[in-house]
Amino acid sequence: MSAHDAHYAGELVDGARMLALFGDLATELLIRLDGDEGLFRAYDSVEFLAPVFAGDYVEATAEITRVGNTSRAMRFEARKVITNVRKPGVSPSAADILEEAIVVCRATGTCVTPRELQRRPKELYMPALPAGPEPRADAAIVTEYRDGGAPLVLAAAIVGAEITRADTPYAPFTPREIADEAARCREAGAAIIHLHVREDDGTPTQSEARFRETIEAIRAKTDCIIQVSTGGAVGMSIDERAGPLGCRPEMATLNCGSINFGDDVFVNKRPEIRDLAARLAASGAVAELECYEVGHVEEALRLHAEGILKAPLHFQFVLGVRGAIGATEANVAFLRSLLPPGATWAVAAVGRHQQPMTELAMRAGGHARVGLEDNIYLSKGVLAEGSAPLVLRAAAYARSIGRSPLDPAAARRLLGLA
Repeated sequence: MSAHDAHYAGELVDGARMLALFGDLATELLIRLDGDEGLFRAYDSVEFLAPVFAGDYVEATAEITRVGNTSRAMRFEARKVITNVRKPGVSPSAADILEEAIVVCRATGTCVTPRELQRRPKELYMPALPAGPEPRADAAIVTEYRDGGAPLVLAAAIVGAEITRADTPYAPFTPREIADEAARCREAGAAIIHLHVREDDGTPTQSEARFRETIEAIRAKTDCIIQVSTGGAVGMSIDERAGPLGCRPEMATLNCGSINFGDDVFVNKRPEIRDLAARLAASGAVAELECYEVGHVEEALRLHAEGILKAPLHFQFVLGVRGAIGATEANVAFLRSLLPPGATWAVAAVGRHQQPMTELAMRAGGHARVGLEDNIYLSKGVLAEGSAPLVLRAAAYARSIGRSPLDPAAARRLLGLA
């Protein structure tokens, strides 16, 4: 805050200066959401909580809390982070960083973007939510949508077996980090958490104890369906990969064949697939059948014909892995054509294919999996700040075409888990 900002007695900054900051933030949020500056309609409440003086440094933040057809509700907060010393005998330019920021102003308000000016109706902006803090009781964004379309189950793959800390600082590894990210994904619209686990140093593990610790942390924060991965990482033995089944999860993945996985080979021998399928059934978990190739779908159908897998069958088409089936509309249509009546299917596409294939699956009546495991980058190379923004974007698109993302309770009923 400069001397030009001071209004009273030459030192105290006018409260209107905080509202001007909030107005700038509201404009940026509308541009991110709608591609238009929009209009600030009204403040619902304003609280001036502490004085601000020339020479103080203020940080202001804004967050969208509700999105209507044209209205966008927001909340704002300004915090003093550096204060001018203002003591006799001390230089007028002396300043101290505050160990704890002082909230100087809070406000809530409503902005409007006319429908005809909304240039980006399918893209929702989600504020960055860092890992660690307790999720709030209220949702980050609540959207209004049309009911009547086929129900949708969104899964969030938030960890992954191959992601490292070097890939992205937003990958959650500890049970606490994973639980926090699971809660954010639930808030954004996910019903299923597709779960790998790591040791604190980031090493992939299929340890039953580590899965149990992580599952307990997630269940303490959210009611999501937990779908443990028996895929593990490349090179893990079948016994290692079966470790999480000791936790008796609701769902577990079953890889239905071997695959060229980039420059590696993910080996799933047919006897091992049957062994793992039998262990999965004995644990009481419902199988999610991961299929990277056409032959994987056919192998899953053989397992069903042999009585090893019980109906209903849940297929996950994993598309775009280098060395496996490509991410194309024709491939999705053919894979769907192989499925028996009553089976459900979803798409998990990797890298740049994630968004277009997710939206294709939704239009075709399928379900979808998104998250950092399959895509650590948003479009145009922007680093994804966790999996929740990817879930939120998918949920927004679903609502725009009339499909309603199910909450975990409804998803359990649809998938036969209830």
